[in-house]
Amino acid sequence: MMQLLIRNEKDGILVPIPQYPLYSASIALHGGSLVPYYLNESTGWGLEISDVKKQLEDARSRGIDVRALVVINPGNPTGQVLAEENQYDIVKFCKNEGLVLLADEVYQENIYADNKKFHSFKKIVRSLGYGEEDLPLVSYQSVSKGYYGECGKRGGYMEITGFSAPVREQIYKIASVNLCSNITGQILASLVMNPPKASDESYASYKAEKDGILASLARRAKVRHGSISHTPKCIVENMLKFVTAAFLITGIGGCIQ
Repeated sequence: MMQLLIRNEKDGILVPIPQYPLYSASIALHGGSLVPYYLNESTGWGLEISDVKKQLEDARSRGIDVRALVVINPGNPTGQVLAEENQYDIVKFCKNEGLVLLADEVYQENIYADNKKFHSFKKIVRSLGYGEEDLPLVSYQSVSKGYYGECGKRGGYMEITGFSAPVREQIYKIASVNLCSNITGQILASLVMNPPKASDESYASYKAEKDGILASLARRAKVRHGSISHTPKCIVENMLKFVTAAFLITGIGGCIQ
C-alpha cells in the first residue's frame, strides 16, 4: 500500500509513536514523509484525536500532502487496546480529513485482560453506516501472530474496502508482481481466513488447541508483566528491548512504564 500511497517526499503518512519500525522503514523506502503522532502514556498509550489533528495540520502547513493514518490495534509495542468510542472518533476523523485508514490488526487474538475487547475497524465503519463510497480502509492480518504460527510461519493478507474498481485493479496488479509466501504460509493463511466451524468434525480439536495456546500465552504474559512491573523504571525500559512482542501485547494497563 505504501508504494501506491507515496508518490514523492511531499506525501506523508501519519504513524503512531511508539510504533512498529516496519512503517517508518517502508515510508523511507518509498521516499515519503513520516508524520508522527504521539500515543499518550498517561492514558494507557491512548490515541488522542486532538494530537493527531495537530500533527496533520502542522504537516500540511509545511506542504506535506498527508494521505493516510496508520493505527495499530492492539498496539505494538505498547500493548494498548483502543476503546470502541475512540475507534468511532478515528473513523470520523479519517472521513472528514480524506485519509486512508490503515488498520494493523494482527494482534487481535492476543488480548489477555478481561476488561479489554477487540473491535475491527471494518465493523466500526459499517456500524456508522459508511459504505464503499465513504471511507477507504485497509485491514491487515498475519498468520505469524495470534495463535496460528507464533512467528514461526510467514503469511498474511489485507482486505481493502472503500476503493474504486480502477484503484483495486492497480493494487491487485502490484501485489501480483511480488513473490508470494511459501506453500505452508499460503495454506496457513487460508486456514486463518476459513477456520473450522462448529459443525465440522475437526472443530473440537481445533478449539481445544486454540484455547490451550492462548491460555498459555496469557499465563506467560501475566508472569512477564508482573516481573517487569516490580523492576525500577530505568531497568524496565532496557528489559523491554528483549521482551517478545507476544508478551508486550497483554492488554494490561502499565505494561510499559
